[in-house]
Order: sequence, then structure tokens, then C-alpha cells
Amino acid sequence: MGSCLSSDSRSPHPGSPATPVRRRRSSKRRSGSRNSSFDYHKEELLHRIPGRMFLNGSSEVASLFSQQGKKGTNQDAMIVWENFGSREDTVFCGVFDGHGPFGHMVAKRVRDALPLKLSTHWEVNIKSEDVLREISLNTGSSLYPEDAFLIAGEESRLSIDVEETEKHLEVFRTLKESFLKAYKVMDRELRSYTNIDCFCSGTTAVTLVKQGKNLVIGNIGDSRAVLATRGEDDSLTAVQLTVDLKPDLPAEAERIRKCKGRVFSLQDEPDVARVWMPKNDSPGLAMARAFGDFCLKDFGVISVPEISYRRLSEKDEFIVVATDGIWDVLSNDEVVNIVDSASSRSSAARSLVEEAVRAWKITYPTSKVDDCAVVCLFFDSNSNNFSTASAKAKDKTFMSMEMTEVISNADGASSPLAFNRSSTLREGEEVSAASKDEPSEQDELLPKTGNESSPLNGVSRVNTVMTLPRFVPDKAVGGSKSKKKY
Repeated sequence: MGSCLSSDSRSPHPGSPATPVRRRRSSKRRSGSRNSSFDYHKEELLHRIPGRMFLNGSSEVASLFSQQGKKGTNQDAMIVWENFGSREDTVFCGVFDGHGPFGHMVAKRVRDALPLKLSTHWEVNIKSEDVLREISLNTGSSLYPEDAFLIAGEESRLSIDVEETEKHLEVFRTLKESFLKAYKVMDRELRSYTNIDCFCSGTTAVTLVKQGKNLVIGNIGDSRAVLATRGEDDSLTAVQLTVDLKPDLPAEAERIRKCKGRVFSLQDEPDVARVWMPKNDSPGLAMARAFGDFCLKDFGVISVPEISYRRLSEKDEFIVVATDGIWDVLSNDEVVNIVDSASSRSSAARSLVEEAVRAWKITYPTSKVDDCAVVCLFFDSNSNNFSTASAKAKDKTFMSMEMTEVISNADGASSPLAFNRSSTLREGEEVSAASKDEPSEQDELLPKTGNESSPLNGVSRVNTVMTLPRFVPDKAVGGSKSKKKY
């Protein structure tokens, strides 16, 4: 669905101000941008890292597929990175749904940079934990005194169980801190770019790290992660792992209002709450958290992720991480069943996207199909029905000096690609895909000239697992008692 609107792409509510957004002056941008050192050569090296996949395909543990919708450039991005952080039992997954004129560039930049930042902070935090643990052992004090309840009154429990519980908690603490730091640094870095305009463009992000049986998820925006697990009757059940962080969630709406932002829906899409600036009918962002979108960062939109943890069991079979082009037309249970019934695991993501496209045409025949990106992560990689569609590198331990430079400079030292801004996409007009063939990665990264379609009219999010309270939009500016909507 459409995530961002301009003031002239929808009819505002009568009496609302229609002053255009004042753009930042280019002179205020930082001169020390990072668009020179992170060149195409280093990006190519990054894309050649063994076990790192970002295009349509599959491996022994994952299936990926993305398809352009009918709105113009595909603004969705995805990634699976096996042996993440040089750990054999660790996988990183993520999907990113860009929005705004430069959303496709923001999504791909975050896809490339965020995992590196997360890996860097994770390594630093692990080393810090080791130092603190050594101090704790030497002094005889508890490293985490607040967790004394874990062993209080449990002397009969085997010490190995306590140690295992502590280990799981440490994994969560370390990764949680790493997620928070990486997201913060990523958003701050986007603000400094001069070659990607993130003022009214941004991206969602659902990212996860699976290390053994430990699963940690970081989420901003309205993409979603769903787990498929076996119930007591051996039937496959969908468990939603993330919350769609929309502006009409009470906690999100309250934060935005406290920051002087406005939350309400347009007349022709009453079920889609959007965030607006205090005195301007723009940009109409359909999510409460995102990377970029700096025109709203002072008015309640944040990039702080919600972090969740789950200890996987033997009954858990796979996770589906996808952008809202999937969830707008398919329920969680439908998604799980489609993936489970795919002819092979290597084709699972593609099958899901194809079903979503069919559902779009049936459910919303007058609306343009949204971009879709899907990552299916399977836990039992030894299954015989997995047909690997992409070549897999044999040696995953060797890394060239140039590759090491890319990773070691991930946290601030490296820089984005030097994109050439040729034009800004116009909003509110329809654009049909010129071809069904996917454009190349390099072509997608470059700004496109032409038109950008208007958002979907009146989509209600499908959600059969988690029901959230409906938020009543803000009262109209000026103290009127009536509920005025755009």
C-alpha cells in the first residue's frame, strides 16, 4: 500500500492548511558525507561475500523472492546472510520496504549497511561482556544482579540449567543492545547523505538474527515476521512475531501527538491512518517508525526498533519475513499454508508472491499491485524436498583483505554509493511496469525519471493472529469536536 502522500495527491479536509513543505536547504547538509569512499567496487565486494544473498534465489536454509508491483520502481529489498558474523550457526534475515521518491535507494542502502553495523556492534558487545564476566568472576559478584530471581529458591535445579538460562539471556541482552545501536547509527548516517534525499523518503525494516535456537528480531514499520509451528494436534499454526507499527496504535499515536505531529486518515481511505506535519498536509506517512523520513523525525516518527526474543523449539519449522504487499491481501495462516504446500522449499518464496499477486487482483481489482519481497527461513535444512536454486560457495571461511576492509569500516568509516540524482519522481500519477522482467540491481539503485503512482485506496490490513485496538483519529486543529479526516 502507499506509504507516503504529498499534499496535492489527495484532497485534504476542508479548512486544513495546505502550505507546501519547506525543504531543507542544501547548505545545511553536512559536507563530510560518506558517498565517496563506499564506491561501486566495494559494494561489489560486499555482494560477493559467501552466504550473503539479496536477489531472487535460494540456499539450503532460505528462499528469497521479490517482484515489482504496478507502481513503478521496485522499492522492496531483502537479504539472507548465512554464517553471519563469521558464526556457523548464525543467520541474518531482513526485508525493507522503501517509500517516497528515493525509497528504493534508501531500502537498498539500509539492506547493505545495517547488517554490517549490527555485526560490528555485536562483536564489540560480546567483547565487553567477556571483560565484565572476567571482572565478575574475580570479584565474586553477580554480573546481572537483577536476574537473581532466576536462581533464588531453585537450589535443587541442576547448575547446568541455570548456566543455560543465563547464556540465553546474555545472547538476548547482547543482541538487543546491538540492534538498538545499529539502528540508531544507520538512521544518523542516512541523515548525512547528500546523494540520497531522505527528507521525505525512507524504509521499513524487519530484521532477525537466528543463532542456534535463539531468535532476536528488530522491527520498525509495517512489514512483518510470522513463525510456522506445529500445534498439539500436529497442525501447522501461524504465530505473529512482530507488531505492525502503524500510526493508529495508541502508544504510537500518543507519542506522535506529544511531538506535535498529527494522525488521521484521508476520506477515500478511512482505514489507513497517516502521520502529518503540524501545519502542512504532508507527507502522510502510513507508519509510525521508519528509517529516513526526516521531515517527521521532530514530530514523533522514530527509528527505534521494537526488539523481541524467542527460544525456538523442535515444533517450530520456518519463519516468513515479508513486506506489506503480502500481508495486505493474505492472512498469517494463509501465508504459512502457502509456504508449507509449495512444490519445493526453493520455490516457496516465489509461490507466496505469486499467490499474493493473484489475491491483489481479486480483492482490489481497481488498485495497483504493491511491490512484494519475501524471505522464508527454514530450520531443518536437511529436508530432502529442498531443491537448491542458487549456487552455493564451498569455502565460507576465506575473506580477502578488500572484503575485510568493507566489513571493518561498516560503522561510520564506510560510505554509500555515489548516486547521480537525475530527477525526482512525481507523486500521485500512475506508472505501469514497463516489463515483467526484474531490473538489474545497479539499475534499481539509480534514481528513475517518470511518475510514481498514488497509494492504494482504502486497504484494511489482514491480521488473524493479533488484533489491536483501533485508535480514534485526532480531533481537527482548532478544537472542533467533529472528527475531520482527509
